[in-house]
Amino acid sequence: VQLQASGGGLVQAGGSLRLSCAASGRTFSSYTMSWFRQAPGKEREFVAAVRWSGGTTSYADSVKGRFTISRDKVRNTMYLQMNSLKPEDTAVYYCAAVAANLILSAMRDEHLYDYWGQETQVTVSS
Repeated sequence: VQLQASGGGLVQAGGSLRLSCAASGRTFSSYTMSWFRQAPGKEREFVAAVRWSGGTTSYADSVKGRFTISRDKVRNTMYLQMNSLKPEDTAVYYCAAVAANLILSAMRDEHLYDYWGQETQVTVSS
């Protein structure tokens, strides 16, 4: 499975961006896809996740109500709509996937993901 992330950029605080993660190659009957991010000097952290079948979602508390994760089954693409962006959202964002329907609590564990896309930079200016 290859993951291609895109959509990062520079935006002012309060603005919006939409990240995309296109999946190609081998497909599975069920899998979970997610977004993680890593700010300078910090560890990588969970942002949001979605089960491909069923669409169950999970969000980090820090983005709940501002970010929306979704998927397009026809295009095999996952999205992260980011609204009301804050300077603390500045980070390198990664998409990830695993061939399993993870339970909600497991979605946050980066070690469970087998496939990772390249980074896309999001910078929010104050």
